[in-house]
Amino acid sequence: VFQYFWTAECQFINGTEKVRFVVRRFYNRLQYVMFDSDVGHYVGFTPYGEETARYWNSDPEGMEDTRAAVDTFCRHNYEVSTP
Repeated sequence: VFQYFWTAECQFINGTEKVRFVVRRFYNRLQYVMFDSDVGHYVGFTPYGEETARYWNSDPEGMEDTRAAVDTFCRHNYEVSTP
């Protein structure tokens, strides 16, 4: 059985003053690539993850959308995700 899953997290510090967006992708419980808005690009953790990160980082439009997720996804949904 092979397992693929990913997570997207919004981490809020002091309300929406400091927001961090993190996407992690896993295959068979091994994280192979990650995006962190504080870093600003994808980072690979396996040979396949490094290749995937290079490919995704080379797409200017995709990277612009991913970097903008701090505002379009996290800040936009802040009131929904906090009590």
